[in-house]
Amino acid sequence: MRPLDRPNDDRPHFVPARVPRTFGDTVTGYDTSEASDEELLGRYQSGDSRAFGALLMRYRTPLYNYILRSVRDADTAADLLQDAFTRVIRRSDTFNHDSKFSTWLYSITRNLCIDHQRKMKFRRHASLDAGGVGNGTDGAPLVERVAHGAPGTERQAHSSALRERVGAAVDALPEEQREVFVLRQLQQMPFAEIARVVGVPENTVKSRMRYALERLKGALSDLEEHARTGA
Repeated sequence: MRPLDRPNDDRPHFVPARVPRTFGDTVTGYDTSEASDEELLGRYQSGDSRAFGALLMRYRTPLYNYILRSVRDADTAADLLQDAFTRVIRRSDTFNHDSKFSTWLYSITRNLCIDHQRKMKFRRHASLDAGGVGNGTDGAPLVERVAHGAPGTERQAHSSALRERVGAAVDALPEEQREVFVLRQLQQMPFAEIARVVGVPENTVKSRMRYALERLKGALSDLEEHARTGA
């Protein structure tokens, strides 16, 4: 299958090698800019396959990023991404339109990741990128801020090393904290929605996020100092 095109924005992306394009190829000229996710799913339930293609185009990259940070293997992430959208197709008639499509989609995907992890005897390690951890905001990634001043090839090598360092720190988080961190900081999901996805109270989600940020701040304190001083 053809690889996905890289989205045209400034956020970090991992492009899956294998994702079905059948629906995605049908949305050219199909205006969905004013349609909500729930409206698009309703159209699909009424027989409009282009509406599902639009949903796939909206979510394929962020969902793939989420899966990759869970399973840490590109091929496995691509497979699970296909499984997630296949389940959405098969279960579309069970969707409760009083809830958010994104919550439902991420819940399905999370369960697939959990099932996969239960079957795994070991986990592979992949390079990750993470947002700033000093104050919990959605600013520029720490890797980009630290490496910004380095020229040319030196900057690229520095950025690569920092990305590995940040990725290792994120990987070292307890599973529950890492999951919340990824959904909040990298997927930009509201706390209330994260709570529905993972099935715990919102205050518990906020506590996990706070502990994750504290751990990352401690693990990467020297990088934060470097980012502030430029030394």
